[in-house]
Amino acid sequence: MLVVEQDKKKLQKKAAILVEALPYMRKYSGETFVIKYGGHAMGDSQLARQFAADITLLRQVGINPVIVHGGGPQIGEMLGRLSIESEFIDGLRVTNKATVEVAEMVLCGSICKSIVADLNAVGARAIGLSGKDSSLVTAKKVERNKPDPDSNIEKAIDLGFVGEPAIVDPTILTQSIANGIIPVISPIAMGEDGNTYNINADTMAGAIAGALGARRFVLLTDVPGVLNKDGDMLTELTGDDIADLKADGTITGGMIPKVDTCLHAVEQGVRGAVILDGRVTHAILLEIFTESGAGTLIRGPAPA
Repeated sequence: MLVVEQDKKKLQKKAAILVEALPYMRKYSGETFVIKYGGHAMGDSQLARQFAADITLLRQVGINPVIVHGGGPQIGEMLGRLSIESEFIDGLRVTNKATVEVAEMVLCGSICKSIVADLNAVGARAIGLSGKDSSLVTAKKVERNKPDPDSNIEKAIDLGFVGEPAIVDPTILTQSIANGIIPVISPIAMGEDGNTYNINADTMAGAIAGALGARRFVLLTDVPGVLNKDGDMLTELTGDDIADLKADGTITGGMIPKVDTCLHAVEQGVRGAVILDGRVTHAILLEIFTESGAGTLIRGPAPA
């Protein structure tokens, strides 16, 4: 069999990729990575299949992936079909009884099962869970205050059945990981008051990463990472860096809760949190298995 020069170059390139990736495969073998999956990547069928293949590869090389997914656009679409109006306050959907029922149906039903099916189709063993399963997450009601525009007095805002993690018991996750199963988690949980709460997926994922003591918390978004004022991506940040970037107006808007979630995860013991563009093919593999990475790494006090 003849190998032409062009084929040799292709093979050499593949070998170089393996050489670069191998130390990271060894470094992260046996470690847990919590990945928040959402945005455009989840809505694009081709990217969704690629995501499933990449996650399966992580498992095959010894990394333990745990997925927490979002689904805001899909919830909004279903509410529209059912003629249920939505209202947002500070980026959080005001959630009444009907809305939380729809959210649970969409998140725990169609979205979660679709991700599980994609993973199983490419050779993984995946299971769909929510915060309700085995009391994985116990929620508490989110409380928000906002100044009254007339009096400028802080007033409480009732967001309905919007929650945040109060207690995380990762037992079911550690058991799944020990058996080679990839958990796929919907951000729905029961409160101590017996009510069902919809939780922001970023917040849920960060809390689970902290409870698991994950090596990495990966936040897939629709932006390349944290950008400076010139639009260039910042590849690595500390808590002090983030405070400075907030103060000078570089980090604003929707990026603030994302970096805050990453910082909270790091404070809970996660070694590093990454904000990563999920629209980029193989973004997770590029981040984990290359020297340069592909997103913004927020480091904890221990080596990442």
